[in-house]
This record gives sequence, C-alpha cells and structure tokens, in this order.
Amino acid sequence: MRFEAMPAARGYGLVVLAIVAAAAAAPSSLASSSREQLSTRQCEDLGFSGLALCSDCNAFAEYVKDQELVSDCLKCCTEDSDDETSKITYSGAVLEVCMRKLVFYPEIVGFIEEEKDKFPSVKVQYVFNSPPKLIMLDDDGQFKETIRIDNWKREHVLQFLREKVKPASPK
Repeated sequence: MRFEAMPAARGYGLVVLAIVAAAAAAPSSLASSSREQLSTRQCEDLGFSGLALCSDCNAFAEYVKDQELVSDCLKCCTEDSDDETSKITYSGAVLEVCMRKLVFYPEIVGFIEEEKDKFPSVKVQYVFNSPPKLIMLDDDGQFKETIRIDNWKREHVLQFLREKVKPASPK
C-alpha cells in the first residue's frame, strides 16, 4: 500500500512543479505587454534608475529569486528599443549633487573641475543630501528624466553627455 501511494504522489508533485514553473514564467511575458509603470521618484526610492532596460530585468531575474524585486525592476525599466533610445537628445542638463558628499565621488569632482566647461548647457546644482544625478532638460528647460550617476566614471559622464545633450547653439 505504501509503495502504491508513492508513484501517485510523484505524479502529483510533477503536476504541481509544472504549474509553479508556468506561473513563474508568466509574469515576465505579461510584464512586457501591459505592466504597471512606477514614477521616477518611486523607482529611485526602490533603487532603480531610469537607465534599466527591461532585458536587464530579465537577466536580473535569472540570478535573483525574489519575484517582488524583479517585478519592481520591470515596473521601472525602459523597453529595449535601440532606435528610439539612441535618438533621444536633450537641450541641457543639471548635474545635481550634495557638496558635502562630493568627497565620496572623485570621478564626479574630476568631471566638474576639468570637463564641465566643455558642456555650456550643463549646470551644476548643489542640493543638500542629493546623490549625484543628471536631470535631463527639454527644449523649454523642463525636467524630462533623472539619471543617477553615483557609480559612473568620468568617461561615462562625458560619453553620455556627448551623445545625449545637444551642442549649445551659438548666440
């Protein structure tokens, strides 16, 4: 009697395993079509910046088994559309940082002291307790996107600004 129950239990376990696997796979396919988006501020509070691509979240899901964390990533990511993303440019930017925290960001200090003058449409704004971030501006000088740059090297800041900020028009 005991031996007869075991095969049935194994079969049931495989069905449960298949259902769990299907349920785990379902959110990633649903997330790409009709997912809830969080505001920039909510994403920043969760530790996600506007630079995360949805493919990064899918790769993240392979290594992190916390479904809620992966779900938050998917709510904050940008679709992987190279054509659209690479074409976006901004009229200017504000590099916002806390003056007291600058000591912890030598790459940002180097950029401000030695490279910033190459970008006349980029302004530095010191805000108490603000982590280093670029606030990208549209043609009207209005906020469009915030990008945290805590871990960026000077070269990354330079490359990003060269690609994304339109050269200042001569007056």
